[in-house]
Amino acid sequence: MIRGLYEAHLPVSDLKRSIEFYKGLGLEFSHSHEDRLAFLWVEKDKSWVGLWETDKVELEYHPSIRHIAFQVSLEGLKNSVVWLNEKGYRPREAFGFEPVEPFVMAHNGMAHAKIHFNDPDGNSLEFICKLENPKNITNRMYLSEWEKLNND
Repeated sequence: MIRGLYEAHLPVSDLKRSIEFYKGLGLEFSHSHEDRLAFLWVEKDKSWVGLWETDKVELEYHPSIRHIAFQVSLEGLKNSVVWLNEKGYRPREAFGFEPVEPFVMAHNGMAHAKIHFNDPDGNSLEFICKLENPKNITNRMYLSEWEKLNND
């Protein structure tokens, strides 16, 4: 029955600023409603993010709310720290990893590489891609360490 995720929503304090931020990430503006809500396509005609202008943005962050992970290619992820910095978006520490490069979290035969950053209102964003894990590694490590272990 479920085929994927169609939409997710985030609170923002300045809708116009946030639209520009998300367009800078490569999302395509779709439409807005009453100058308080805007939708941007993650994948055109497949999934989008809704941005709601509100004065309730100060709601304390928790990963169960105010967080979106965008799927990217491995090559895109490898370039993500430089790409984000060039756009003025700062990667941030997550799970004890400094934002010098993406890191890998592996468990139960699965692995994902990721980097975290925030939007202007402190909403947590992430670039992530799935990795093959043929050696069934379960440690967390930087992506460069992961690649070295898997290329030996």
